[in-house]
Amino acid sequence: MTASYKGSCNCGAVTATFEGEPAWARQCWCRQCQKAAAGGATNNALFSIEGMVLNGEVSWSGYTADSGNTVEQGFCPQCGTPIFGRNSARKGSWVVRLGFLDGDHGIRPTTAIWLDEAPEWAVIDPELEQFRRQTPPPPAS
Repeated sequence: MTASYKGSCNCGAVTATFEGEPAWARQCWCRQCQKAAAGGATNNALFSIEGMVLNGEVSWSGYTADSGNTVEQGFCPQCGTPIFGRNSARKGSWVVRLGFLDGDHGIRPTTAIWLDEAPEWAVIDPELEQFRRQTPPPPAS
């Protein structure tokens, strides 16, 4: 059976349902994510948009990352809740902020990335697989 996850912003103007398990769940300490998370890391899961049902309007703001990819942050235009991230290198998938998901969804980060940019006061769970920058790309098939 395929899992189903539901999410909503603080005011309820944006809701979504995601079918299937995320490809991964990560904690990101890059500077852009720290800005999006008011100083801490973002906690994210990568879901296919194929199994997503989105209700409500999402506002997007983008920039060019150090990688050269276009990265966009999606948020509720009513209450400002951070909801999504999307990257031009990941067609067909969006990052979902774990705080957007409702209830105890059970998704936990397994990896911490961009630790080179984490502030000295950051507390990184030693149980997480850790990378100084981005994770290595998957092997070619």
